[in-house]
Amino acid sequence: MLCALIVFDGAEFPAPLNQISVWLDQTTRPMDEVRALYAAQQHRRFIKTHTPLDGLPTNDDVTYVVVGRDPRDVMVSMEHHHANMDMERVLALRDAAVDNGDLGTLPARAVPSEDPAARFRAFVETTEVSGPPNLTTVLRHLDTAWQRRNRPNVVMCHYADFSTDLPGELRRLAQALGYEMSNARASELAAQATLEEMRDRSHEVAPNAQEIWRDHRAFFRAGAFGEWRERVTRVELAAYDQAVAALVEPELALWAHLGRLASGIDPAVVPRGT
Repeated sequence: MLCALIVFDGAEFPAPLNQISVWLDQTTRPMDEVRALYAAQQHRRFIKTHTPLDGLPTNDDVTYVVVGRDPRDVMVSMEHHHANMDMERVLALRDAAVDNGDLGTLPARAVPSEDPAARFRAFVETTEVSGPPNLTTVLRHLDTAWQRRNRPNVVMCHYADFSTDLPGELRRLAQALGYEMSNARASELAAQATLEEMRDRSHEVAPNAQEIWRDHRAFFRAGAFGEWRERVTRVELAAYDQAVAALVEPELALWAHLGRLASGIDPAVVPRGT
């Protein structure tokens, strides 16, 4: 949404957002259809992907925008997304796009526990890459950007920073993409990207919107912080911290949980000797 506001200099778009910024590697549309949608675009293209940077071609004329969020909030958000997702519709779209014949070759997914604390522990302890996001995959995804953060075309943003200063972060993103934007214009555009505004026009701006959501408005649920606190004891939180420390370096861990503004760690500023 922020990229769309920047590219079109406003909230009026030529098509629903999910048709402008198609999720490139989602398997619910035939790849020929996705390529055709992008090929027909005459404006600057901005492409949605969930692939980490080490899985993408590196081109100097492409800007890579990577958005982080506290992994524990990611876990809670994904639970709500899965509950809101029409899996029969998703599987039907996938079958038409790529054929579901390969699903039998994938590892069986564990049935989520009814106990929220058990789900938290599973998020921390699971390391497989073929299932729902877990702590390992979330942090390794961010680490692929962190290791490339000194490149001028890699921009690391954070959900907490968007929540703290959306106009300032929108202007920072615009500058990274090569656009001049005044503080006043950033405030005007940022007002179109609040959860409330996007919820009100959810049929136009909900991602992956091929009617896979049971409720488009519910996609823009709360954007809250710290809901995971109700699930954990000190022991479980200590195990979480230990797992984080084993996966990524301390500066990335701090940024991943707090963002740039609260942590004081700017990924674009690489310490000497790094």
